[in-house]
Amino acid sequence: MGKRSNGEGTVFRRNDGRWQGALQLDGKRQAVYGRTRAEVTGKLRALQAQARQAGRLPDAGNMTLGDYLTHWLEQAAPRLRPKTLDDYQAVVRVHVLPGLGGVKLSRLQPLHLARHYAALRKSGVSGFRLEKAHCLLHKALRDALRWGLIASNPASLIDAPKRPTTERPLWTLEQVNVFLGAIRDGQGGRYGPLLGFLLATGCRIGEALGLRWSDVSWEAGTVHIERQVTELCSHPIEGAPKTKAGIRTIALPQWGLELLRRRWLEALSEGQAGRVFCTERGTVPLQGNIRRAFTLLRAKLGLPRVRVHDLRHVSLSLLAMAGVPLKVAQARAGHSTARMTLDVYQHVLGEGDLMAAEALEKAIGG
Repeated sequence: MGKRSNGEGTVFRRNDGRWQGALQLDGKRQAVYGRTRAEVTGKLRALQAQARQAGRLPDAGNMTLGDYLTHWLEQAAPRLRPKTLDDYQAVVRVHVLPGLGGVKLSRLQPLHLARHYAALRKSGVSGFRLEKAHCLLHKALRDALRWGLIASNPASLIDAPKRPTTERPLWTLEQVNVFLGAIRDGQGGRYGPLLGFLLATGCRIGEALGLRWSDVSWEAGTVHIERQVTELCSHPIEGAPKTKAGIRTIALPQWGLELLRRRWLEALSEGQAGRVFCTERGTVPLQGNIRRAFTLLRAKLGLPRVRVHDLRHVSLSLLAMAGVPLKVAQARAGHSTARMTLDVYQHVLGEGDLMAAEALEKAIGG
């Protein structure tokens, strides 16, 4: 492949000796062919000129990064989940535009990004937010490169900001039993069965809120996850899981089924036959209310501070302690890759070398 000039798209020589060029327009890849590189480059520039006249492709020469990100979010909006789009817009508005919005797209350099990240970090922006800002910029600028608006992606030429690694607190088996005992006694209130369900299945809270009674198989003792609920400005939005791995069937332990049956009897008395976990009116609970109920119960029991989402990790940690294979736990959690599951397993099995020595002692030393 020959060297590309700024804005000319992808140009390369085919095996048959002809030259081929390609350009991304309106989400579709358009190809042109010619006997020489110059001929193909000219055809690509003609395509770009037509696209600009039709309003589909802004002029990269005068476009700022802020202008580009506005266009980029507009074209990406139909493909994004509402919550994801809202997150992207917030990251651009808060962590990108104030420092980089006025820089011309064609003149954006890796040093601009590095200095911007350093300034954000100095101002107190967390490593998590920095990582999100970098990921968004890398993705947006990668598209700009594909569309022929820039010659290279400056975000790929610097080290990505790293969030600090924090030790995730996880409850011990004894602490889990204290928590479940309180829920069985009704101390968790209306959301007690939901919190117990998160421990029993390792589900995400949005997946639990999307569960319907038609998804429950009492005979098999399983629940089928095929939808999830997200919140946008305190309004629930229901949709499919983000990945295919999120669609799965999970078997419940006996104590989890008991909590679910108790919730079923409660739903019958209320005349609610739709959602498994809902308000008294049958609507989706606000996650803020669930978090508050959980925090109050956890503090009352004197348990270490964890988030509602951490109940998912606690559930995985119980699997690790029980020796459940990593791949089985990954499928149960709905992780598309084993990386997240492995993080929990490594945390729980941190004394793996000691465990290995004990295993050898039992096998050989008697």
